[in-house]
Amino acid sequence: MVKSLLSLAALLLGSAFLLFAGGVNSLILPIRGEAEGFTATSLGLLGTGWAIGYVTGCLRTPSLVARVGHIRAFGAMCAIAAIAVLLSLVAITPWVWIPVRALSGFCFAGAAMIVESWLNERTEASSRGRVFGIYTMVNLAATTAGQMVLTLGDANGFFFFVLAAMVYCLALLPTAISATTTPRPLTQVSLNLKSLWKNSPIAFFAVLMVGVSNASFGTLAAVYGARIGLSLGDIALFASIPILAGAALQIPVGIASDRLDRRKVLIGITGFALLADVLFLVSGASHPGVVLGLSALFGATVFSMYPVIVAHANDHAEPGTYIQVSGGLLLVFGLGSIVGPTVAGFSMANFGPASLFAVTGIAHIFLIVFAVIRIRKAPPVKTENKVSFQAKPMARMSTPETAALGADQDELDADQPIEAADTSAAPKSESKE
Repeated sequence: MVKSLLSLAALLLGSAFLLFAGGVNSLILPIRGEAEGFTATSLGLLGTGWAIGYVTGCLRTPSLVARVGHIRAFGAMCAIAAIAVLLSLVAITPWVWIPVRALSGFCFAGAAMIVESWLNERTEASSRGRVFGIYTMVNLAATTAGQMVLTLGDANGFFFFVLAAMVYCLALLPTAISATTTPRPLTQVSLNLKSLWKNSPIAFFAVLMVGVSNASFGTLAAVYGARIGLSLGDIALFASIPILAGAALQIPVGIASDRLDRRKVLIGITGFALLADVLFLVSGASHPGVVLGLSALFGATVFSMYPVIVAHANDHAEPGTYIQVSGGLLLVFGLGSIVGPTVAGFSMANFGPASLFAVTGIAHIFLIVFAVIRIRKAPPVKTENKVSFQAKPMARMSTPETAALGADQDELDADQPIEAADTSAAPKSESKE
């Protein structure tokens, strides 16, 4: 029993190392790039590159692991991620940083999936919910710590690049000390757009718009902060506060969405997100306290949308497809994450830093309008037919394996065997809401 708990703690520590290094890397690049005079367009393309790599990693890692095994694949992912960070320091140019950032996204997704697979293997049915909750909190704390550590040094030096590379290497420890047999094959999903649209048009469209909005902010928040004159400490807070606020709001939002029409709850929180967009546009960034306060409102809303969307999609999913639907929606989120930073970066380069929130605002308007149209066309799901809402990590910190780790035993029993899953399978029901 003690040995099992120790191995679980080691895996959680490995995940914390991954997310800490990812937090450092995701914030140091835009801050350093801004200091080096990179354009907002090229800095936006860093987010696009990362999203392309992340989606590719989610799709390709299962087959890679099937060929070379979990331990070798994990070691390669961590080593390449460390090399990518150091290469960003050696060649400070966007033409190197953009493809290297894509490589980082691929490795980050693959390493996270393998750690989650190991956690899945070690987690008993009776403790699955508790372990998933701890895993989510550990990742949230590690990401926030990785971003906040930038306040302790000079972003123009080499320290934070080396730190991120070192911590990626430390993430190798869980597999090095694990004596478990090889875990089951990784969760494998396909980007079956027709199937996801048929399951729930509003979930499909909403998660695409949330991908545009959240990835735009996640990539360019530091650039916005630098261009309106925030200090390095305030920039770190500006990037971190929204994540914490989004995590805190998931509990009341989840309670509301279990009791009410999830589509109306989604419209409500998107309306508050749109309010934050407008306030950013009209406030003129007059005071750091105002900016940080608005960032809390923005983050509390935009980072609590994704679990509502997943819950709504699963309300309509056929038994045996929950994990596939959740994983598919994550990939659609990734598609939005590819588009959003590019558009937002171009807008900031041509119309000023506040245009970041014009892009997020337009995405939120589209989401609200589409949701209103769908509400008029389809009745709500009855309360007794809803699946239980489950708080989730930010979508950009999730993989298809996260959906499997977070599933309860009934869902796992109902789902197709993961190692034999038909990744092109689609729900058989007609188009729903």
